[in-house]
Amino acid sequence: MSEQGTEDDTAVLDTLEESGRPRGGAPRALPAVLPILPLKNTVVFPHLPTPLVVGRPSSVKLIDDVMLKDRLLGLVLQKDAANDDPKEKDLQAVGTAAVIQRMLKFPDGTMRVLVTGFERIRLGRFVRTEPYAVAEVALLAEETEQSVEMEALVANLQSQIRRMLSLMPIASEEIGVALLNIGSPGRLADMAAALLIRDPKDKQNYLETASVRGRLVKLTRQISREIEVLELGTKIQKEVQDEMEKGQREFVLRQQLKAIQKELGATDENEAAIAKLQDEIEKAGMPAQAREAADREINRLRTMPPASAEYVVSRTYLDWLITLPWAKQSADKIELGEARLILDEDHFDLQIVKDRILEFLAVRKLKTESRGPILCFVGPPGTGKTSLGRSIARSMGRAFHRLSLGGIRDEAEIRGHRRTYVGALPGQIIQGIRRCGQSNPVFMLDEVDKLGSDFRGDPASALLEVLDPEQNSTFVDHYLDVPFDLSRVMFITTANVLDTVPPPLRDRMEVLELPGYIDEEKAQIARRYLIPRQCSASGLKPEDLTIEDAALAAIISRYTREAGLRNLEREIAKIARKLALGRAEGRSGPVTVRADDLVSYLGPEKFGQEVAERLKVPGVAIGLVWTPFGGHVLFIEATRMPGAQKLILTGQLGDVMRESAEAALSYIRSRAADLGIDSGFFGKSDIHVHVPAGAVPKDGPSAGVTIATAMVSLLTGRLCRPATAMTGEITLRGKVLPVGGIKQKILGARRGGISTIVLPSENEKDLHEIPADVLGTLDFRFAKTVDDVLEAALQPSHANRQTAAAPGPRPRRGAAARAVGRAPRA
Repeated sequence: MSEQGTEDDTAVLDTLEESGRPRGGAPRALPAVLPILPLKNTVVFPHLPTPLVVGRPSSVKLIDDVMLKDRLLGLVLQKDAANDDPKEKDLQAVGTAAVIQRMLKFPDGTMRVLVTGFERIRLGRFVRTEPYAVAEVALLAEETEQSVEMEALVANLQSQIRRMLSLMPIASEEIGVALLNIGSPGRLADMAAALLIRDPKDKQNYLETASVRGRLVKLTRQISREIEVLELGTKIQKEVQDEMEKGQREFVLRQQLKAIQKELGATDENEAAIAKLQDEIEKAGMPAQAREAADREINRLRTMPPASAEYVVSRTYLDWLITLPWAKQSADKIELGEARLILDEDHFDLQIVKDRILEFLAVRKLKTESRGPILCFVGPPGTGKTSLGRSIARSMGRAFHRLSLGGIRDEAEIRGHRRTYVGALPGQIIQGIRRCGQSNPVFMLDEVDKLGSDFRGDPASALLEVLDPEQNSTFVDHYLDVPFDLSRVMFITTANVLDTVPPPLRDRMEVLELPGYIDEEKAQIARRYLIPRQCSASGLKPEDLTIEDAALAAIISRYTREAGLRNLEREIAKIARKLALGRAEGRSGPVTVRADDLVSYLGPEKFGQEVAERLKVPGVAIGLVWTPFGGHVLFIEATRMPGAQKLILTGQLGDVMRESAEAALSYIRSRAADLGIDSGFFGKSDIHVHVPAGAVPKDGPSAGVTIATAMVSLLTGRLCRPATAMTGEITLRGKVLPVGGIKQKILGARRGGISTIVLPSENEKDLHEIPADVLGTLDFRFAKTVDDVLEAALQPSHANRQTAAAPGPRPRRGAAARAVGRAPRA
């Protein structure tokens, strides 16, 4: 049993008037030593009667002893109320000297005592601790003053007390009367702190403050905070009460309205709407879980007022469940002959991709329920990836939907938002299926390589379930919160590169590469598709515009340089618009565009054939690179100047490309004598390697052989062979390692006017992907070492140019050029 104050306010109120009146007689003397009674959660102030419950054996013994003497004791707050056996260090340093006014014993062994404090005391040395604590005490004198400020503080405190008591419905009127009729500022502060402050720690702080002015200031501030809390609580309670009354009033009015409508034979609009929803749920063909969720939501809807916000949320959710095509699907009309005609009609060439699509359709025709792979079309922009998806949907008789994933960073765009959020909606997957009106559309996820991620989640991870045939039959959108079967959807993804696609996502897709078109293919596509389409877009007839072959070839090679067709179509559109302008101005008759007319239609040429011109000086070599936009040629320049062993690299080169340059220089220095270079060339020179197009970042190891060739050309004075390009990674031992993107690089080299390509020997196997008509126009040299590269790429030195003017027998073009070791020496 603890020593603490009781909740009985009656005993306090019985003696408040007595404490408020001045007592007769001399002040009570403070002994030098007092027995100390520890208190839990109770602070006793001077001149304030306080009831206590005493239960600890040591405390009961203390009360019995002081009742036989002078009834005086010290009351001190414990630091930790949970401590049942407090020691000297567990007590506060300041307490109250008090006298016992009354004492009652109870059968359970506890006591009820009423004490009245008369002085603040500070504990000194403890005389003894058994059977109870006895300590020396010193008077903590009260510091008081008489001033106008004190009068103002007292008046302000009394005003605050009146305001606070008005906000406390359980406060008795007697407490207010007693507090407002105390004349002593010190007693007013003590009594207000005892009756209006709840926290024992705050009360102890007031007890320890000897200055009356200090207590009044602290109390004024704390009661101000208490008033703010009480006012806010009153405001909240009033708002809640008003809302409840409003809801009850609306409920009563609706019930009355229902009764009136029933008497008049009128139909409740809400009931009619719910009945219509119930009928639509019956017809929606939902699976068991979705039907259970719909029934549960419509039962909630019946109990809601239509004007409430929650009603709108539930109604929207039901509309989504009802309108989804749970059981609606189109019947596949798979005719392989017709599908082949559609693919050929919409796209030129791309035979490998078309064959794979036809294989997929054949399997689907033989086994309707088969779960086919997720196809991923990878290639530069403008190569027809998106239009292939439309052709697949048309050949199967299915609806087509395209979702662009570029820039999506929020997982909720895939999985939807939970209904707890305002304005929540399903994810883009469910929204797309709803727009299609079928549960088995062709669903294209465009630009899957451009997904992002941030603090809102990782959309690529959310796609793992969507694109997994083993899991997507139970796909759960956060908004719907019920499974939706995606296994019947044919998903197709597109990307420009696969490097940025996470490996787990890449593993779920079958990759089909669309590397780009060669010039002859672009010319055929322009004739069949682009020119008729742009004529139609400009209001012309196909016979109104004719572009000669030479002019079309010039547009492809001199006004565009791309793997796809978008820029080519833009240039054709310019010509068609100029012709449409002439027609609108009154000029008639068909127009034939010749190569000499292109400047008037398209302006100056944008790209020139600069390969031969730039290779007329030593130190320039041509490399091959591959980007998301296709393959390209890249010039690498090297120069030498007086200096002190510095290698300068410019052109926004990445770390890997810089390391390739350092490896090339180290190899050349180690083989300087064999290469006919002064072994001390680097001791008194700086080498500067620059890769033009400095605004474009560049990286990768495949430029190693090109950098080495440019340096050797510079240091030996040997020119690079005309129209010869190369690619490959080098080692410090002079080995040439294989690289990627061979198909794209070869097509880019052909577009750039290259006739001879030097490749790592281990990349010979990649030539089977190259179209035969491309192989027939290029010479290939395969190299195992840097020496092989230099022999194939550099012209003979001036001293022996007469004896080695011809590089030897050239390999045959096409398939015969694939053999390793057939490359002739210079």
